[in-house]
Amino acid sequence: MNKIFFSVTSAIALLGSAAFAQTSTSSTTVTTDGTTQTTTTESSGVVTEFTPGTVFVLKTEAAEPVHYKFAKTVTYVTADGHVIEASRIKKDSKVHVHYVRDNDDMLVDRIVVDQD
Repeated sequence: MNKIFFSVTSAIALLGSAAFAQTSTSSTTVTTDGTTQTTTTESSGVVTEFTPGTVFVLKTEAAEPVHYKFAKTVTYVTADGHVIEASRIKKDSKVHVHYVRDNDDMLVDRIVVDQD
């Protein structure tokens, strides 16, 4: 009985964590004086708040939702690469986010919607 309970509990925990983000760094640039670091990163999760050009908050594996800023240009696409309007992104949408970390700022430049 305990083995079944543990197995079910483990499976639920794994499924819950699979719904949220895994982050991977793809490149890093450091200036010669070492003061500025820019890192290109991808993350995924569920949108908790979104206003194009103003607010973008993503629920990931992190304990707290992640707040992003917008780059000068942001591309919004579907999972198969079709460009869409920002208005198609809604609360609870599953997305992948491509952003540049510039010191303490995370500047989103591409948002991929996994599903409508």
